[in-house]
Amino acid sequence: QYINSGRNTFKGYKFSTLSVSHEPSKRCIDDKEFDIPQVDTPPTLESILSELEDEEEPFVLEDTCVLNTDNMDAHSCDTSSLASSDSGDPAHLKRKRRTVDLNATVHGSVLRHSLLKGISAQIVSAATVSGVIAVGTSHGLALVFDTNQALRLCLGTKTTGAEFGAVSALSINHDCSRLLCGFAKGQITMWDLANGKLLRTITDAHPPGTAILHVKFTDDPTLAVCNDSGGSVFELAFRRVMGMRSCDSRCLFSGSKGEVCCIEPLHAPPDFRDHPITHYSLLAMASLTKILVIGLKPTLKVWMTFPYSKSDPSSVPQLAWQFVPVQKMVNPILAFCKGDTVHFLLVKKEETGTIHVIKQRQLHLSCDIISLSWINSRTLVLVDSHEKLQVVDRPSQEVLETLDLEQVQLVYNSRHFKSLATGGNVSQALALVGEKACYQSVSSYAGQIVYLGTKSAHIMTLRNWRERIDCWLKQEHFVEALSLAWSFHEGTAKAVVGLFGDPLKRKGVVSDKMVEILFQFTEYALKKCPEQGKIQVMEQHFQDVVPVLVEYCLLLQRADLLFNQLYAQLVENMVAKGVFLESLESYIVADRLGHLTPPIMRDLLAHYHDNGMMDSLERCIVHLDVTSLDIQQVVQVCWENQLYDAMIYVFNSGMNDYITPMEKLFAVIVPTLKEGRSLTVYSCVCINAYMCVCSCCLAGRAYPIGDIPEDLVVQVKNQVFEFLIRLHSADSSSEEEVFPFIHTLLHFDTREFLNVLAMTFEDFKNDKQALEYQQRIVDILLKVMVDNPDFTPSQVGGLFTFLARQLAKPDNTLFVNRKLFDQVLEFLCCPDDDSRHTERQQVLLELLQVGGVVQFNEERLLTLAEKAKFYQICEFLYEKKHLYDKIIDCYLQDPLRKWEIFSYIHNLLSMPGYSPEEKQTVKNKARQHMQVSTCADRHTHGYLSIAVITEKYHCNDARAYLLQKKGDVQGAFAVLLEVTTKHSVIIKSNLGSGSNADSTVKMLLVMFFFNVLVLKELTMEVLTCMSSFISLPAIIQQILQDPVYGRGKLAEIQGLILGMLDTFNYEQTLLETTTSLLNHDLHWSLAHLRAAVTRGLHPRQDYCNICLQHYKRRQDSAEEIIVFSCGHLYHFQCLQQKNCGWGSAAEVQQRWRCYKCSSSHGGRSGISTEPKRSRSASLAQVCVCSCTQLLKCFVPRQKEGTGPEIKTDLLQSLSSLNRLLKSHFQPLDC
Repeated sequence: QYINSGRNTFKGYKFSTLSVSHEPSKRCIDDKEFDIPQVDTPPTLESILSELEDEEEPFVLEDTCVLNTDNMDAHSCDTSSLASSDSGDPAHLKRKRRTVDLNATVHGSVLRHSLLKGISAQIVSAATVSGVIAVGTSHGLALVFDTNQALRLCLGTKTTGAEFGAVSALSINHDCSRLLCGFAKGQITMWDLANGKLLRTITDAHPPGTAILHVKFTDDPTLAVCNDSGGSVFELAFRRVMGMRSCDSRCLFSGSKGEVCCIEPLHAPPDFRDHPITHYSLLAMASLTKILVIGLKPTLKVWMTFPYSKSDPSSVPQLAWQFVPVQKMVNPILAFCKGDTVHFLLVKKEETGTIHVIKQRQLHLSCDIISLSWINSRTLVLVDSHEKLQVVDRPSQEVLETLDLEQVQLVYNSRHFKSLATGGNVSQALALVGEKACYQSVSSYAGQIVYLGTKSAHIMTLRNWRERIDCWLKQEHFVEALSLAWSFHEGTAKAVVGLFGDPLKRKGVVSDKMVEILFQFTEYALKKCPEQGKIQVMEQHFQDVVPVLVEYCLLLQRADLLFNQLYAQLVENMVAKGVFLESLESYIVADRLGHLTPPIMRDLLAHYHDNGMMDSLERCIVHLDVTSLDIQQVVQVCWENQLYDAMIYVFNSGMNDYITPMEKLFAVIVPTLKEGRSLTVYSCVCINAYMCVCSCCLAGRAYPIGDIPEDLVVQVKNQVFEFLIRLHSADSSSEEEVFPFIHTLLHFDTREFLNVLAMTFEDFKNDKQALEYQQRIVDILLKVMVDNPDFTPSQVGGLFTFLARQLAKPDNTLFVNRKLFDQVLEFLCCPDDDSRHTERQQVLLELLQVGGVVQFNEERLLTLAEKAKFYQICEFLYEKKHLYDKIIDCYLQDPLRKWEIFSYIHNLLSMPGYSPEEKQTVKNKARQHMQVSTCADRHTHGYLSIAVITEKYHCNDARAYLLQKKGDVQGAFAVLLEVTTKHSVIIKSNLGSGSNADSTVKMLLVMFFFNVLVLKELTMEVLTCMSSFISLPAIIQQILQDPVYGRGKLAEIQGLILGMLDTFNYEQTLLETTTSLLNHDLHWSLAHLRAAVTRGLHPRQDYCNICLQHYKRRQDSAEEIIVFSCGHLYHFQCLQQKNCGWGSAAEVQQRWRCYKCSSSHGGRSGISTEPKRSRSASLAQVCVCSCTQLLKCFVPRQKEGTGPEIKTDLLQSLSSLNRLLKSHFQPLDC
């Protein structure tokens, strides 16, 4: 077998790639020394290797790049050899190939696949190089090439080839001065690579008749190991005494104890030659059943054994060492596999001097691995049995790339594993493994892996980061190229080569590359844009390009590049320009792009306006920096197109003018309201904006987004109050109502406007001017709404509810004439007005609940409520006076609630908190209403008459039915039992007598008796029903005590008892299953509830909802804040001032309620653990249920001794969850 360099063809060789530090000078090769025959015209190496075997076809590939040593990783120095070329098994050469998988991942092309260049016939000289390639042939020759593939040495002769057989293993030492060759017939030779001389021929290192499978140098140049086809491993110690070279052999592992088919010594890279672990000269061995790690120095010792998990017997064991940084220390990791799982063992030296092996995370793949190699400290390269190459990132266990090695036509070492050259005397297990063995066809060193094929050699190296990006660019996949480049920029890419320096420098280099890609992508998009066709096609083309450009420019923080160079190119195409301007919206709204250049802003306004995209334009304007806007142009566009939010934003943010927008909006609203027309969508939008501006300004918020600057909050509030209390508008007419601004807000949404005022009044504590505004606003509200038929009772009631809440505050400074409350009371309780009866009653009830009762005379209030038939108001007042018996009359007289009377009585009698006298009063009142009507008396008389008739005429079925309806179940059963007993006696006497009764009569008697016997079958059903409320032992005991079955007649009820036992077993199993399911469901519910209550709280805003100041008011003080699950945030002191705590003051952790939520829901009642109702709920609507009772609802009722009990830890879990819920509302420290 030879090498054809003209066609880049290797026929059946093994080779090893290693870098060297020193090489000899040039010298000529002696023909006689190397036994080169004399010919007239010497053939070239290409012509020799181009000779074809009979069954093979030529295979030609184009020349590619040379072996690249620029990207070598100094930490990747696994040096395995590639030797013997000839697999000897044609079945592997004809194996079925899969199609090439071209699916690219986000990592791009990670590996560079190169073919060795043509090897010229430079047989007569050698050159100084930095690395060598050794190739073993089936003729016993070893060819040594440099990295330029020039032939340096041809080691061996035809004679030795015929004697020793094919080269089956090769190894070069670390300084590239010696070459070991193992042969198929068992011999080992050592060559001097400096001069090509044969130094040793070893024939007795191992038992004869076995092939050399592996021969490996260790880091000690005087020590090597070999592995033969008998499964044994030997140590070779080289000696030189008095100029005589010798070799001592020692058996390390005998094949009789388990055949070893792979060995791998630990080689330290140059930077770690002084690593403490190197003093042990570690050797990993893989047998067919386990992995062994032994130390050759200072004495032979086994440090670790690791058995395989179950795998395919034909799977090939693989070993690979690599020094890897782990926890700031660099230690070797052994990767090994047999089948589809790769194991990693971290080997480290302890301070005591022992070797400690730590198992790392496994890597699971869905393939049978036949080759395993490290290409750097983080990346592995695997080959499976289908000749698919996979690049795997070890930390993340992610497959970075998959290649098909079909073109390689990998050489397999089956012939040597079967030891065909020595007669095939190997075990079946080793021969089976040899079917997939390719140890000597793969060699890895310094970041490169070489694969030997039947016709060529292939080198795999990691591409540097620029090459990986350029691979995408060559395919015009710009989006993928940018994505990959961004991963390099952020440091998330895998298998990165070529990026050096500190992170900032690396980011700068990658950013420059990304800018180049963005320019190329833009040019490509404009060039490839279809010149003709539908406009939708052109838009779709740029939709795939422009957003990508915008995204990466913003990620790189290069808005200048986006708006200047790139936009200048895109503006040449109108479609591209439009897509560009429209794509900016999503980034502006997301606040990723806040400033636009004047030309861009001008084009944006024109494009959105011309295309009717006014909503999008408004969304963009309110998120842009005002300094980038042409305020005059923007205001004009917004006013013409009713973009009120954008107009308000420009006035507020650009000119700090918060009043002009409200004046303009009011001018638009007034005509619609004055004419009494129905509100259009346009009018509703305008009024809503007007309402929102007032609300936000009074609350200290900017509209539509953001906050008012802190130094302007008080000033803006005062300006808004002055605006609201104006007597007339600027362009008022004689028909305009007084206080038009407040009047408009009240008409639009009374309750919301009053809520805003309530929140604003909370800040009026020590500000005298603000308190004056507060009183002025209240006076205006009363003047506008009271005695005004334009407002509904609900709106008027909402006003007085608002006032009642303000007056009930301890620090109240408002003054309201009490006569106004009396006036409102008469208005709401007018008995002559039947309209909106329920609404008026509800408004008055809400007013009373918030403290308005102190404003009324209770006796007068009760009188008016009774006249107006406000029974809920009467109930409220009676309950306050503890006149619970009169509440019963309220329920009975209220047609809407009279059916709730029973719930009310039940809850009152069952709930704590009521005295025995009060409960007795309610009982007496209830008994007064329990009168039997005349109709009921007639029914009772009729029942007695029917009962007498049925008994007189022996209508036993009807009599039993009446007794059952009456409730006398035992009497009904006695009637039926008496009838059955009489019939049984009659039948027996007639059948046993000799009377001449008619046969038909006898048949009827027999049928009746048969029906009586069927009754026994029904007994089973009766007992089954009994077992649901009577224990089974009690039922059986009752049966056995019966005189009938107490005298040895148990056989009659044997089936009955066995049936009951079967039923018991069934119900027990059913109960156990149900209990298990309920426990599982309860655990699931509790777990999800616990996850919900322990989830972090996210405040809706960063200011207190009471004082409206930032949650951290002073930077130098630690102030507690409280966050509720509703999202509201408060200062601890603010909640204390509002009395929002509940529970006893002596508790270590006081519990709180949300002030805003409790206020907006019309009550201040906190959460209570006692079963009592809130002030807004009727006692009849309260459901009394404790936590224990709630749990019992989910647990099936059990009888004593009938099955497993429900574990009490469920109650404990619920109790713990309850405590967790309580602790969820605790103050947090700033």
